[in-house]
Amino acid sequence: MSEHRRKPPQPQEGGRAAARRGQSGSSSGRRAAPRGATGSPSDSYGSGLHGPGGEARSYGGRAETRRAGQRSTGGRRGGAEPAGGRRGVPSGPPGRGRGRVAPDRKRLIDYPRADKDGWRRWTPSWKLVAGLFVGFVGCLVAVAGIGYAMVAVPKVDETATAENNVYYWKDGSQMVATGGETNRQIIDLSQIPEAMRWAVISQENKTFYDDSGIDPKGIARAVFNMARGGQTQGGSTITQQYVKNAMLNDQSQTISRKFKEIFVSIKVGATVDKDEIMAGYLNSAYYGRNAYGIQAAARAYFNKDAIKLNEGECAFLAAMLKGATYYDPAGAVSIDTSATSDANTKRALVQMQDTLDKMVEYGHLSPDVRAKYTKLPNWQNPRSNTQLSGQVGYLVDLANSYVVTHSKETGITQEKLQQGGYSIYTTFDKKKVDQLTEAVTKVYKANIKPEKRPETDTHVQFGGASVNPATGAIEAIYGGADATKHFTNNADQTGAQVGSTFKPFVLAAAMSWGVRDPDLGSSQAQDERTIVSPKSLFSGKNKLKIKNYDGTVWKNEKGEEWLQTNDGQVSYGSAPNYKIDLREAMRESVNSAFVQLGMDVGLDKVKEAAVNAGIKESTLAGTTFPSFSIGISDPSAIRMAGAYATFAASGKQRDPFSVEKVTGKEGVLYTHKTATKEAFTSKVADNVTDILKTVVEEGTGTAAQLDGRDVAGKTGTTDGNKSAWFVGYTPQLSTAITMFRYPDDETQKNRTFLEMFGTGGQEKIHGASFPAEIWHDYMDEAMEGLPVKRFPEPEPIGEVLNKDPEPSPSPSVTETEEESPSPSPTPSETETEPSPSPSETCNRFFGCEETSGGGNNGGGNGGSDETSPSPSPSESEDTTRGNQSGGLFGGSTG
Repeated sequence: MSEHRRKPPQPQEGGRAAARRGQSGSSSGRRAAPRGATGSPSDSYGSGLHGPGGEARSYGGRAETRRAGQRSTGGRRGGAEPAGGRRGVPSGPPGRGRGRVAPDRKRLIDYPRADKDGWRRWTPSWKLVAGLFVGFVGCLVAVAGIGYAMVAVPKVDETATAENNVYYWKDGSQMVATGGETNRQIIDLSQIPEAMRWAVISQENKTFYDDSGIDPKGIARAVFNMARGGQTQGGSTITQQYVKNAMLNDQSQTISRKFKEIFVSIKVGATVDKDEIMAGYLNSAYYGRNAYGIQAAARAYFNKDAIKLNEGECAFLAAMLKGATYYDPAGAVSIDTSATSDANTKRALVQMQDTLDKMVEYGHLSPDVRAKYTKLPNWQNPRSNTQLSGQVGYLVDLANSYVVTHSKETGITQEKLQQGGYSIYTTFDKKKVDQLTEAVTKVYKANIKPEKRPETDTHVQFGGASVNPATGAIEAIYGGADATKHFTNNADQTGAQVGSTFKPFVLAAAMSWGVRDPDLGSSQAQDERTIVSPKSLFSGKNKLKIKNYDGTVWKNEKGEEWLQTNDGQVSYGSAPNYKIDLREAMRESVNSAFVQLGMDVGLDKVKEAAVNAGIKESTLAGTTFPSFSIGISDPSAIRMAGAYATFAASGKQRDPFSVEKVTGKEGVLYTHKTATKEAFTSKVADNVTDILKTVVEEGTGTAAQLDGRDVAGKTGTTDGNKSAWFVGYTPQLSTAITMFRYPDDETQKNRTFLEMFGTGGQEKIHGASFPAEIWHDYMDEAMEGLPVKRFPEPEPIGEVLNKDPEPSPSPSVTETEEESPSPSPTPSETETEPSPSPSETCNRFFGCEETSGGGNNGGGNGGSDETSPSPSPSESEDTTRGNQSGGLFGGSTG
């Protein structure tokens, strides 16, 4: 310890001043040295027990003896040390030191260090560091011991039983109890193939039979990520996953729950046999398709008992444990649009092969056996529950998709939904669903004969949807013949182009924003616009050379012009101008007039009008090509019905929805609230409706007329006669019907839409034929009992453009761009032909179908696929049908 120096005691008489006076007299001019500096004991404190004044001093005892002995050794070194020496006990009264603790007063923790100066004083000793580390480890061990002692192994039977979800019709009656179906059948380890056990161990936890039940590195990684607020990562052992799946009710990703899982896993690993843990894990894990446990999974994917699974099937099911959403070959686009059938098939094959390779690597499978399994096993359709047959499976899928995609509002994730226990009240009207199914079935049975006409009548499919304009509620859908046999919901995802049913959005854009002034620059023209009246005149000429709004000829990137054809090569209006008003153009579905109108308004505004009406932007295609205005996009039937419902509601747009309410154990979890946006003014929407009424009353949609009721609607047919639509509405209900040919064999590669020439015994399928017939039969029954309502009378709107037209009593067929000397059949004559009245067919990007020849003018479109200029790669036509909900091939209800 360092020296603690104190001032020597002062004499009893005279005080400090006297002592100083007594010490003066030094001839050197320096201050007198303190007493004791000479080394003589008498110089400091006297020679006996009396001071200078003769008074007795009270230093006696051991302290005085010790000081006297110290003084006798010579005092301070060099005459500068105080009495007592460097390492002696300080003399003088206590409390006169420099603030350091006396060496005989020991501290429990010597910090800051008393025997060091400067920075060393604050540097902890190795003893202190070692002591703290031992103490910290000891605390952790104590906490772990307490945690281990406090947790108990939960009972599996109390926590691993999931429940069904119950779905209700619009009227509150029960539709089906499913969704969370736990067709779990607990089986013994002896009934689980050994290959299944080794597949899971090889892929998930190769040290399963040797570890203590936890993976410290994986736990540290998960805790670190959760503490940062990031996503949790893998690393859980089979024991931990078993505990989480079968024993813990709380599935939240929190640090507290993770610690609970760790302690329970350690205890389970120490007290439960490994084979029992393995059996429990395989019996409680989720494999997708609402299958919990290996036995349910074997039935769901292969329709066999678990014990009969081969090595390849075991490796396949081990892949499903990674997350069936992204590994089930059937796809799960209602949950994630990237989980298509093709993408999932590739992922599942890669994962399965990796598992088999690891089984060989770890000595659990022979190379000869492994060589047998290079492809995915033959799996069966995902709907083995007969309760989901007919339309019910599509309805349940639609409701589930809505609940999950609105998880921020419902609080229900896919995992929670699969656990079940929810009551889901849908918007579906059972009566309307049955009526729509009957209408489709009636037309199909009466006209579609696959056995009689296999070349034209095979693979024919229909889809449909009804939306309430006042609320946006989806009241009925037709997704296909049977949800357990045909897996794609044709109401929600088809990939079928909508054709001329898109034209009302072009008209709405022209009435909302108007056409641009051709005499102004592009920036000024955006501001200087003229609202269009329905009486405005546009050319109905076949092979019309399409121009930009400023009068220049439109050309693609190759410099090729665009010659827009009409269905049947018919020109409307009289030569040489062929002008017709927009009402007639809509009534007869004249392509050339609407393509030019779209260019004059601006395709960006046409797109905006469609999106405002309720079409999902992701389903719009070719938005920079003139043909965008005549329906090369492929929205779903639900979205088309919803968009037309916007017109029925005088411009008020409400997103289609399928779930009214969700309840659970906690009570009401979600209640739908209708959000209304003004897509168009009532003046615009009511004028569009008035023109669409003309289509049904006098034009291509006469087959959809309902006795005594106002009906507005539009037909649509696409290039190559590959799809046909009718979308129409009354003031109370909007319905869309689509028809197309598409192979239903999901194992077939490069499937494409097929032509419908000759289908149903008709020369050509139009929207005015089977789709309009189905629409009529269904709506006639669906509207029964509802009050008769009329559409609002439209207010005058816009200015009449391109005045002073030539008389246009009837259309004339033109084989060239010059006037035909003889008139062609009138529209009424055309309607008497076996095929429906003139409709519309358009190439997706470059013009419309031409059945009687015609060539290109300057490289422009002549109407046939072979002579059409090719669009840029990014805009090229995708003729394959996708599986995406809410993506290119349909809109989810969200």
